[in-house]
Amino acid sequence: MTAPRLTDSHCHLDFPDFEDVGDVVARAAAAGVHRMVTICTKLRAAGAVRALADAHCPVFWAAGTHPMSAADEPMASVDELVALAAHPKMVGIGETGLDYHYTADSAAVQQESLRVHIEAARVTGLPLIIHARDADDDMARILSEEHRAGAYGCVMHCFSSGRALAEAALDLGFYLSMSGIAAFPKSADLRAIFADAPLDRLLVETDAPYLAPPPHRGKRNEPAFAAHTAAVGAEVFGLSAEAFAAATERNFERLFAKAA
Repeated sequence: MTAPRLTDSHCHLDFPDFEDVGDVVARAAAAGVHRMVTICTKLRAAGAVRALADAHCPVFWAAGTHPMSAADEPMASVDELVALAAHPKMVGIGETGLDYHYTADSAAVQQESLRVHIEAARVTGLPLIIHARDADDDMARILSEEHRAGAYGCVMHCFSSGRALAEAALDLGFYLSMSGIAAFPKSADLRAIFADAPLDRLLVETDAPYLAPPPHRGKRNEPAFAAHTAAVGAEVFGLSAEAFAAATERNFERLFAKAA
C-alpha cells in the first residue's frame, strides 16, 4: 500500500543534527513525505539553507530571524528579505514571531522584527511563518493590527498556544500547523482546538529535529515522521489517512503557492 502524499511544512535540515540530509530526504519519500520546507532561523545562514534546497529536489526553504535570536542578530530589513525571496525555491518569510518563555526581556526587539517580517510578507506575497510561545495576547494584537493595515497570508507554525490565539488567527484567514506535540498523549486540549478548526486551514509539520511524535518521542525528529502526526490528525477529524493528507496538501499549496 502506498503511503499518502504529505508535505512537511516546517523543518530545520541545516541544523547540525542532520549530517545525513540525503538519507533523511529518501526516508521521507518512502514515508510519503514528498516535499518539505526547511527554515532558516538566522539570516546569516541563508546561503547554507538555500544550498540544501538547490541540492535536493523535494526541499524548499524559508528565511527569517527567529524571535529568540532577535536581540542577538542584526535586525532584518524588508529589502534583505525581499532579495532572498527572489530565489525560485524560497517560499515563505520566517520563522518570526514572539517568544516570551525564555526571552521576554527582548520583547520590544522581537515585536519590531516581527513587523519587519510582516511587511516583507506583504511585499513578496509569500506566507508569514509564525513562532508563538507564551505571548498569545501580544501575538494576536500585532497580527490583527498589521492585517488591518494590509493583508498577508500566515501559518501559526507548530501551534500549541491557547484557544483564543487559534481563533484570532483563524478569524484573520490564517492557518494552524499541527506538529508532533498534537500527537503527545497529554495534548488532548490541543487536539480539541484542532478539531474545532476548519479542515481547510490545517497544515502538518515536524519542526525536525525537535518534537518527534510517538512512537519516536525522545529521538531525533525527521520529515518522515510527519506521517505519524498526520495519522493523529486523521483520527481527530474522523477521516481516512488518505483524505486528511489530501486536505493538508491542498491547504499547503493554497498558502505556499510558490511551492505548488
